[in-house]
Amino acid sequence: MEAFLALQNITKTFPGVVANDRVTLEVRPGEVHALLGENGAGKTTLMSVLYGIYQPDSGEIVLRGRPVRIRSPHDAIARGIGMVPQQFLLVRRHTVAENVALGLAGTPVLFPARHVQRRIEDLGQRYGLLVDPQAPVWSLSVSEQQRVEILKALMRGAEILILDEPTSVLTPQEALGLFAVLRRMKEEGHAVIFITHKLDEVMAVADRVTVLRKGRVVDTVPVARTDKRALARMMVGRDVEFRLPKAPATADGEALAVEDLWTRSDRGLLALRGVSFSVRRGEILGIAGVAGNGQREQVEVLTGLRRAERGRVRVLGRDVTNRSAREVFEAGAAHIPEERVRMGIVPRLSVAENLVLRQYRYPPFCRGPLLDPEAIFDFARRMIAEYDIVTPSARTPARALSGGNIQKLILARELSGEPGVVIAAHPTSGLDVSATEQIHALLLRRRQQGAGVLLVSEDLDEILALSDRIAVMFSGEIVGTVAAGEADRERLGLMMTGQRG
Repeated sequence: MEAFLALQNITKTFPGVVANDRVTLEVRPGEVHALLGENGAGKTTLMSVLYGIYQPDSGEIVLRGRPVRIRSPHDAIARGIGMVPQQFLLVRRHTVAENVALGLAGTPVLFPARHVQRRIEDLGQRYGLLVDPQAPVWSLSVSEQQRVEILKALMRGAEILILDEPTSVLTPQEALGLFAVLRRMKEEGHAVIFITHKLDEVMAVADRVTVLRKGRVVDTVPVARTDKRALARMMVGRDVEFRLPKAPATADGEALAVEDLWTRSDRGLLALRGVSFSVRRGEILGIAGVAGNGQREQVEVLTGLRRAERGRVRVLGRDVTNRSAREVFEAGAAHIPEERVRMGIVPRLSVAENLVLRQYRYPPFCRGPLLDPEAIFDFARRMIAEYDIVTPSARTPARALSGGNIQKLILARELSGEPGVVIAAHPTSGLDVSATEQIHALLLRRRQQGAGVLLVSEDLDEILALSDRIAVMFSGEIVGTVAAGEADRERLGLMMTGQRG
């Protein structure tokens, strides 16, 4: 079958980095084509070239058999290429119809929403993208907002749709609904480029898969002729353990206790409604749930970054309710934050300086009021080796590291003091299978050493693989807690929609 779209020998470089090295990719009409690769493999750069955000240094794009030059996203849309980003670009105060009408060619100035309402309903019925055109975006669930983004692309004539990590914010049931939409689009002859790090999803929905490693194409294979292990091996160049061996829990005593916790969001709305749970020493308690159900606010209260209106938090028996982040850490709680660059490091400081941010005020890293550079860099070299942080040197600015290595830096800093409690928020979000494997191993090692680990994650595979018990959050409440051995994706997925377990 002739290719609908071909990227031929695309090369794109940045100062000191070859992001794409003679990459060739063909996408056929009526197929879902998955794009896999480690962080920094060049996936985002390649799609940015296709969507007109970057211009290639060499190579060409061939669309429907003709070479084209795509100078901007506007140019890409005009040529039938649409993209659904991870972070939705919707105006929350406007209705669905008003969002779709924004920037849509041919829309009248007066009453634009009325002009597109019938088309939204027709496309929704045709592709299974049902959503109320008159509903304000702020009132929609995350999966409904994603449908709006797909409808926006289809309304603009997209025949090729790029989906960037589309299931990262969906429940398992919502992900299955998205896959049904993609199959309907295939039947209509659309081509879909599906960027994901979840190999199960590739096997479930893709027809072919292209694997990138260090900016080059490793191979393109039909999904029917491969498996997860082979794909992971292509991505990282070695075998990967998807489920690390986990010794039976030896839970002994209370590490973290939360009682009747209430707090408000940044918008002043109740985000936590009487949340109570405990984490024992030597166990991992997983907190599952779709984003926006109070997980972020819960982590911030536990780590001293947000005040609780009511309730109690105890770390290793010590009351730390509404204490500062420093006091919570000194009580024995480490924090692996969700936003690793904004909250986890100081980007302009060196790797070494970031590694001692928690302890620089104490010996051996200071002598009186002065820092001891020799002690700091000696500690940094040991942490870099122990945690396998890939960096040119300890003096390299932290902002120069990849996402996986920034996360390992944070883990090294937080775990080096052997804390009794570890609060890990989405610790592998956006990371490739190799970095994920390493971070899982570090969390399991800390559990084995007797720490209580609170793991907050939207990735059910991660929750099921690491947790001893699993609590599910919905609308600011714990709707149920189950032993990991009694849990499965379907049961947890239903609880994530509010059904009590």
